[in-house]
Amino acid sequence: MPGSEWGTATEQRFNVNLSILFTELPLLERPAAAAAAGFTAVELWWPWVDSPTPERSELDALKKAIEDAGVQLTGLNFYAGQLPGPDRGALSIPGTESERFRANIDVAADFARSLGCKALNALYGNRVEGVEAAAQDALALENLVLAARAADRIGAILLIETLNQTESPLYPLVSAPAGVAVVDRVNEATGLGNARFLMDLYHLSMNGEDLPSVIERYAAKTGHVQIADNPGRGAPGTGTLPLEDLLGRLRKAGYEGWVGLEYKPGDRPSAAAFDWLPAEARAAR
Repeated sequence: MPGSEWGTATEQRFNVNLSILFTELPLLERPAAAAAAGFTAVELWWPWVDSPTPERSELDALKKAIEDAGVQLTGLNFYAGQLPGPDRGALSIPGTESERFRANIDVAADFARSLGCKALNALYGNRVEGVEAAAQDALALENLVLAARAADRIGAILLIETLNQTESPLYPLVSAPAGVAVVDRVNEATGLGNARFLMDLYHLSMNGEDLPSVIERYAAKTGHVQIADNPGRGAPGTGTLPLEDLLGRLRKAGYEGWVGLEYKPGDRPSAAAFDWLPAEARAAR
């Protein structure tokens, strides 16, 4: 996929996910590395996998690193357990994990507000053996309502993400309709209308979904898009997904939000994993 084609065809605003790219660097060095690669916007999974409520000094240090780098934080996950790792969220898991998610809600929202971040992603969580799915779904709705209200308090949207069944076999939201159904339930419960679908084209392609159809049906309910090529979850051009075409379809369908680069750099430094995207297309416009 030659970079020049992307240069003429893309009008998207890209951000770099610093929880999957630049991970060869310490967390506090990653915002500056993204800026050095030409990007002006970044997103993050919850960086403190062991703590939904880290020390103020840790929060302040990350805030300073982002501000000093001159990049905008455009997306942040709520606490999601061990991610990367075995977990896929905490909010539908009874007991300690649900409590940790709730303890994190205002911490994450306040951190996002301090940096002008307008999107918070709430990963649903895996199914738990011995717990009825209906009970998990009821708990999930309670916690998502709390998260939606916290997001609304800071003028942000709440994102709900579909993953893929191959890599996340215990995660119940493994189709676009399943994710959008939860979005609709949350909006109905809160009346706020600020829950949106996180359309990850890699996960949806892994599920074998008809991506042009998904875009046509759900672009209006989508608050964020993430991309990686398939197979391999690498940079665009390393697999067979027609990502440039798909982003063009999203644009034509009215999507004007961020496109998060959430792919693995492969066996090279992260800074070398953006050759598909011309330098002039990396800064948000």
